[in-house]
Amino acid sequence: MSNVSYYTAEGLKKLRAELKQLKDVERVKASRAIAEARDKGDLSENAEYDAAKEAQGMLEMRISKLEDTLSGARLIDESQLDNTKALVLSRVKIKNQSNGIELDYLLVADGEADLAAGKLSVNSPIGKGLLGKSVGDIAEIQVPNGILKFEILNISR
Repeated sequence: MSNVSYYTAEGLKKLRAELKQLKDVERVKASRAIAEARDKGDLSENAEYDAAKEAQGMLEMRISKLEDTLSGARLIDESQLDNTKALVLSRVKIKNQSNGIELDYLLVADGEADLAAGKLSVNSPIGKGLLGKSVGDIAEIQVPNGILKFEILNISR
């Protein structure tokens, strides 16, 4: 059974495009590579054939994972979101209580996470710790180095 994940329209579009690329283009390339390696002779000593088969297996695993993700993907109706709490698609401004550094994150599903772009997965330790919090709350988040405390300064869409 797959887990339900919530995505923006842009995030779902990217997932579907990647799946289409893998199925329509990369599968054909993998099959062609296997056929070419098979034509080179004895398969028992053909490293090129083994590598092509392994690459095909990795490709099929990625396709399967994307299909599973998409089967549990739900489109978020941003107009129905509560702006008083940190939820998926909330832009949350937080302040680290130990060093005073302010950070700004957009909380997103795993498939859309990109820390360099300020998109934090709701399934990451910090993302989980922020979910459900309101402005003024202190989120105490367990990380490998101990407990981090973040004050919620602002929540927006």
